[in-house]
Amino acid sequence: MGAAVLIVDDSEMLRSQVRNVLENGGFTVFEAQNGKEGLTKLKSGQKVELILCDVNMPEMNGIDMCREVHKDNTVNKIPIVMLTTEANIEIKNAGKEAGVIAWMTKPVDGEKLLLAVKKITGRQ
Repeated sequence: MGAAVLIVDDSEMLRSQVRNVLENGGFTVFEAQNGKEGLTKLKSGQKVELILCDVNMPEMNGIDMCREVHKDNTVNKIPIVMLTTEANIEIKNAGKEAGVIAWMTKPVDGEKLLLAVKKITGRQ
């Protein structure tokens, strides 16, 4: 079984697109619709090696979710990559402070995404 990736995005279409790319690349995928649900999935005991997260979501946005992830010693070592349309420098800086390691803009290029995920998870 491949590395597990958690996709946190309120767009079902984007989650589906990213899931297809990653599953075809040999990854196991878990999904959440917002930051709150993402935290619940992380704390459920599923072994996740990477989080792909949107910034703008209802209930809990991606930056707040990242802050919560980094407060929790059981999951704070999981790398987080933002997948978003957001390019605002203040938001990027807030993401960096919250522990985000990379920023990818939507629309997502499946090939580039898969290469990045493989590199980050050490599955080249």
